[in-house]
Formats: sequence, C-alpha cells, structure tokens
Amino acid sequence: MVKEGYYFGLPPLVAGVIAFFSDWRVTAIVFVCLAAFIFYFFRDPDRVIPSDPDAVVSPADGRVVVVTDEANAGRPGKRISIFLAIWNVHVNRSPAAGIISKMVYRPGKFLVAMRERASTENEQNVISLSTETGEMMFKQIAGILARRVVCWKNQGDRVVRGERIGLVRFGSRVDVWIPRDSEIVVKVGDNVKGGSSILAHWPVPVSSAHQSSEVDMSTAGRLT
Repeated sequence: MVKEGYYFGLPPLVAGVIAFFSDWRVTAIVFVCLAAFIFYFFRDPDRVIPSDPDAVVSPADGRVVVVTDEANAGRPGKRISIFLAIWNVHVNRSPAAGIISKMVYRPGKFLVAMRERASTENEQNVISLSTETGEMMFKQIAGILARRVVCWKNQGDRVVRGERIGLVRFGSRVDVWIPRDSEIVVKVGDNVKGGSSILAHWPVPVSSAHQSSEVDMSTAGRLT
C-alpha cells in the first residue's frame, strides 16, 4: 500500500474504534468499512515487468476505452486511453524506460473520465519521456471523483519500464501517445494491468541500433 493510504485510512479507522467503545455500533461499522475501502484503494501490488526491449507497457490498471490515430505537436502518432474504475489499482507506472524530459501540470475540469473530452479538458499531468527509441508522452488525468493528481517524479529523472511514478486518487484516466511507427497490440475493451500488460511494440530504429552497435564495437576495440 502506498503511504497516502495511511493518511486517508487511519482517521476513519480511529473514528470507528472510538465509536465502537462509545457503543455507537452502526457508526463504528460505517467508519471501519470506509477505512477498509480506502486501504484497499491504495493497494500497491508488485508486477512482473516484461523484458522485451521494445515493449510499451500500460501505465495503469483499467480498461482500454480509446485506440486512435492522433497527432502530437505536428507528429503523427497513436493514442491509447485507459479508464480506471474506482476498484482498480491506482498506482501509475512508467510505460517505458527513459528520462522525463518535460512535465507540465494543467488545471482543468473534472468531467467523467470515460468521456473523450476528459483527455483535453480535465485536470492532468502531462509527462514527456525521452527513450532510446524516441519521444513519447503519457498523461495522468483526473476524473469526476479524482480530485488530486500525484506524481512522485521530477523533470530530468531517469525511470525504468514499469517503475512507479505516481497515482490519481479515486477514479481517473491515463493516456499514452506513441509515434505511428509503433505496433499497437491492444484494442478497445481490453483490460490491462499497470507495468505488466504490453500496449504496443516500439522497436528501436535500425539506424539507431546500428549506431549503438558501432559505438559498442569501438569501445570494445579500445579495451582490447
């Protein structure tokens, strides 16, 4: 469980204990059930991260609600949107390994996260990730109940694929944008797990791989 779970869960638990010893049994049950739900909501299970070097993993648990072609800053690409119901794990993870090149918080509305307009109009944290393959982007998007976007990383931080990066409280949405040379392997309606489900394969360009190989051979030559 993430630490936020203790901040939100302990107060109703303590209130429930006090109510129980004050013989307010119904009130005690309500508070204890609320505390149990909060602890459940903030659970943080371990995940098996795929080892495929070209895998783009889901940044969150939930259901795929959009797979569409979409340009980003003039670059053609594809967007995958995932809706997190209130019973899903809400810890967000990095979809790929790289360096956080930019992070922008955008205040906004709190529309139902299932709605398409939520991707552009809701409160969100937009994270640009510089990877070996290129630049990609993903968003933490608040929903009608999720009134707080939390990110534990900063611009310039290096992350690995599937690493925990933050959460959105009480129901939300995440968007992932990848350039068009990626191969999407999920479809609308699929249920995915953060950090372990593969959304797409985005292979390193041949030119980049060739350059990397030449650097490795050059380094090896200097060492022999």
